[in-house]
Amino acid sequence: MTPNQIDLVQSSFAKVVPIRETAAELFYGRLFEIAPDVKPMFRGEMKEQGRKLMMTLGIVVNGLKDLQSILPAAETLAVKHNSYGVKPEHYTPVGEALIWTLAQGLGKDFTSEARDAWVAAYTTLSGVMIAASCRNTVSGEHSHGG
Repeated sequence: MTPNQIDLVQSSFAKVVPIRETAAELFYGRLFEIAPDVKPMFRGEMKEQGRKLMMTLGIVVNGLKDLQSILPAAETLAVKHNSYGVKPEHYTPVGEALIWTLAQGLGKDFTSEARDAWVAAYTTLSGVMIAASCRNTVSGEHSHGG
């Protein structure tokens, strides 16, 4: 990601923060529409889940200028997601739902440059998370196999 892309992600996210509850509702509504198979993974209260989503997004967005500082947390989150049944192929609809939500929430402020920046950020982070989840799955299989 370029410094300009990081600035675009951070400035656009700052505009989402005031509407974070609505954004979270839009996100999960869209996610369940395009990937209904993930809905059973969400057993908790969705308002609380939305708060966690927005808090995590905030941490990631704020850490983009020092990516190495957020990678361990992203890897831990990926391993935790494994335990819920999340698979690498689930990251694609999550990314699509995120971009769609930002477009809905930001309207004309979600320029093509901002969209490209978010795609770059999500691609980078999801790549790290998928790699971590696959490493954990493989090492977990070996430890049980003895």
